[in-house]
Amino acid sequence: MKRVLFLICTCLILSSCKKDQVDATSTQTLQSSINDMTSSLNTLQQDKFNEALYILKTFGVEAEGDTSELAELGKMIDGKKVPEIFLLADQVAQKNGIEWTSTGPPTLGSLNIFEDAQESDPNDVSASSLRFAVNTPAADSILGPKSLQVIPRLLDAAGKDLVFSGAALEVEMQIFSNGRRISTSKNLMQDNKFKGFTIRFASLPKEKIADNKIDITINVKTSKKTLKMSKIGVPVNPKALLMPAGNPQDNPANVIIDDPELIPIDSSLPVDTKPITPSGDPKSSVSKFLNNLNSQNLRGAYETADNPNWGSFENFSNPTSGFGGVKNVTVKNIATNQATANAASVNAIYDVTDKSGKTTALQVTFGLKNVNGDWKIASYKIN
Repeated sequence: MKRVLFLICTCLILSSCKKDQVDATSTQTLQSSINDMTSSLNTLQQDKFNEALYILKTFGVEAEGDTSELAELGKMIDGKKVPEIFLLADQVAQKNGIEWTSTGPPTLGSLNIFEDAQESDPNDVSASSLRFAVNTPAADSILGPKSLQVIPRLLDAAGKDLVFSGAALEVEMQIFSNGRRISTSKNLMQDNKFKGFTIRFASLPKEKIADNKIDITINVKTSKKTLKMSKIGVPVNPKALLMPAGNPQDNPANVIIDDPELIPIDSSLPVDTKPITPSGDPKSSVSKFLNNLNSQNLRGAYETADNPNWGSFENFSNPTSGFGGVKNVTVKNIATNQATANAASVNAIYDVTDKSGKTTALQVTFGLKNVNGDWKIASYKIN
């Protein structure tokens, strides 16, 4: 009887020593506490918990090498319990566009973040090479293309698409221009139907893009090797790039010279010649521009502007890359943001419907300048 009581007490003591939250004091305590937390879960929950830890270690930390990744993971989840770790993994998966949720069935195979090798490694994919396609989704009627879709595929020894499932391959996309890295993105390839990456032009800073072209490099890590491929000189749409914040007064065409001694004097003109102050509110020019677009009077809309980025009337009225595809415009609000004698900024909110029937809601900042007493549109930025 005493022996039975002793065994019961021992079991109670051992169970009471089990940890229900992460202890990241060291790698050993990290592993021990995670093992304790895992042992309290049923088989299905154990698989999902291991997947959540893998998602966090692979995509939630910025580190190189397994030891450094574990150290950063420990800092991230120290003191957290199982539900908190699931919640954090859901957030990381959503942020990286990974089709994984803590409430779904196990999809990544048998994973253990503390082991480099496993008896049955789902990431031991026998790929020989890599390819990726760069596609352009449907273009905006005003801006033209707004993004690129990058879709990697693993190939077998014969150069054909490899069919596989149940993997958890880390895929990294890097974007460069003129040798300078612009951005890095990661995702998880689970099978040969991987949806890839979307490059939004609005996330690429215009001032960092040389010649309106980017270089794209894709790395896919299997358990035995890393496959890599690059495409050089992929064109982007300069109209849709992220424009630097600016002030219309900073436009070289709108420079105000305060020192009269620095103003070049044309001897053929009277000395007291002064710039003509524009009359009316600059938002009237924007309203006229949008009304002409709505009535498809492209020539009238073009004449309200003096914007070198729009080029010739032929470019401006192009149905694919210009304003020629606009069917109608519904203006919701126009307001002058700021104005001086030579420059102004006007904000406009309106809906544009193209000739295919697609409607796009836009918030646009128009920069205007004084041209012989008339407000002319000099810049156009979609916010």
